[in-house]
Amino acid sequence: MAELTSVERVMRVLRNEEPDRIPHFEWIIDHRVREAIIPGCSMEEFTVRMGLDAILTGPDFRKQEIGDNRYRNEWGVVSQYTNEEHSYPLEAPIATLEDFQHYAPPDPHAPGRYASLDRLVSKYKGKLAIGVHLNDVFSIPRYLIGYEGLLMALAADQDLVRKLVALSVDINQEMALEVARRGADFVFTGDDYASTTGPLMSPAMFRQLFAEPLKRVIAAFKDQGLAVIKHTDGNIMPLLDMILDSGIDCLDPIDPVAGMDIELMKRDYGHRVALKGNVDCAHTLTFGNEQDAVRETKEVIRKAAGGGGLILSSSNSIHSSVKPGNYLAMWNAIRMYGKYPISLDTWGGDTGNTFA
Repeated sequence: MAELTSVERVMRVLRNEEPDRIPHFEWIIDHRVREAIIPGCSMEEFTVRMGLDAILTGPDFRKQEIGDNRYRNEWGVVSQYTNEEHSYPLEAPIATLEDFQHYAPPDPHAPGRYASLDRLVSKYKGKLAIGVHLNDVFSIPRYLIGYEGLLMALAADQDLVRKLVALSVDINQEMALEVARRGADFVFTGDDYASTTGPLMSPAMFRQLFAEPLKRVIAAFKDQGLAVIKHTDGNIMPLLDMILDSGIDCLDPIDPVAGMDIELMKRDYGHRVALKGNVDCAHTLTFGNEQDAVRETKEVIRKAAGGGGLILSSSNSIHSSVKPGNYLAMWNAIRMYGKYPISLDTWGGDTGNTFA
């Protein structure tokens, strides 16, 4: 097969087809890991120089500093910023149904809302796959009422939950119109439904409150010509059929810490959905060595690369505790072993000693 561009490679996989080689990109690569590999490198520059296959962004929401590294954003959420890539939410704007009735979300069509996307499209359209982080049905309700508040409302105030879910669907439908018009190739949603032991709600409750809205928002994305990668950590097996029935194109990250087996997922569900994952970033990439990273990368290829439909990445992100050498070992193994037709014997041995 002739060499594909990165966007052709990713979009072929999202159609559950075989590319020229397995694509790779990560939702997050912590600045300390990037700094160890390419000093002084922004995430954009790192993406280009490392030859990652997708470049990612999201809508631009303003925030106002209200304390020491503490900000209130346009959603009304107060967050604490640390040296990690993610901020930590402290205060939510909604506690009751009355609060919701007086709440106004950010305008999805506000001027400047997609300035970051516009800039990336102008530079990389047709070269890299351009992905935009939107949401589906869980993260915005959790964001607006707080994690504990949402879990309590699931039991005590399902009318409020339904209204929050409907708000999430509506605003993300509008944002999908904008990002598709501006040239995004795919969206990814980061709404986590489960812990390592199982879903955060019963399958019956998921079906009652979330399954149909999930179908609606995914259909809205797809109607705009956007492919959809759905992220959720945890043991999602009790919810899996409902998630796949929503029409997503790709499921991420097939969480090994939660007992999710990418080999079984490929065997039983690979005809329905592409897969993204799943080298263990909680253990292998953090506490293992380079040989471990190579070995596990090869195992993911062996288990899930057949016929295409695989984006190979970590099992969540390249967070601050990942050893830079382990990430490089995984990255290089993808390049060495991930060419179609797949042959795991093209590189002599499982060593990663190049990355001392």
